[in-house]
Amino acid sequence: MIEARNLTKQFVRSLKKGKKEEFYAVDHVSFQAVQGEILGILGPNGAGKTTLLRMLGSLMEPTEGQVVIRNREEPVTSKPELKKHIGYLSENTKLYGRFTVRELLSLFGELYGFTKEEMQEQVEKTNALLHMEEFIDNRIEKLSTGQKQRTSIARCLIHNPDIYIFDEPTLGLDIISSKAIIDFMKQEKTQGKTVLYSTHYMEEAEFLCDRILMIDKGKVIASGTPSELKAATGTGNLRDTFFAYMEGGAENEL
Repeated sequence: MIEARNLTKQFVRSLKKGKKEEFYAVDHVSFQAVQGEILGILGPNGAGKTTLLRMLGSLMEPTEGQVVIRNREEPVTSKPELKKHIGYLSENTKLYGRFTVRELLSLFGELYGFTKEEMQEQVEKTNALLHMEEFIDNRIEKLSTGQKQRTSIARCLIHNPDIYIFDEPTLGLDIISSKAIIDFMKQEKTQGKTVLYSTHYMEEAEFLCDRILMIDKGKVIASGTPSELKAATGTGNLRDTFFAYMEGGAENEL
């Protein structure tokens, strides 16, 4: 389980005439995502989704609050330890274009302290899981967009994390590549992994997510299963549910 406790991120922006203003990109957000759950995080551009995910993934320090992992007797709170249990994928993930996929995965295996035998075994498991046989020995700069995205996900799972944090993983992909990533998330869920998943594709979220967290202007405005949120708004699909909450025409007790 991963838990956000009162997570807050405050920034300062410049205004006219040299004035400055403090604002909250994420405003005291608390929630839990449990083992074997896919939690969708939805919101418009600028809502604070990426900032929230970066804090959860220990890539950004919160102004206030804490991230806790509690899959064991002693809760994990330190930044280095949190990173060992998390695989993070952002839409801006950069890869080393002159490496082959196999070389890249081997490099990350070394960084995680694998022996040569452990590294080879994990690379082959990852290759089979994401169906990369056709391109695993190709240079990354020669890959298609969908193949690069699968490579990015392979990089995230090489150390077999308990928790995945995916920020727009299917953005701009074709149907086949999107299906491969969605199938991967569903399969990892059956293995007891926790997935935090941000997307703008409402139909995808409705089909895939066990629960939804909607945020706007840095605050949680709704949470629940897709069925619960649709029932609360009297809507028939998650897209209409999303607009109902964004327009302020619905309330959800958190």
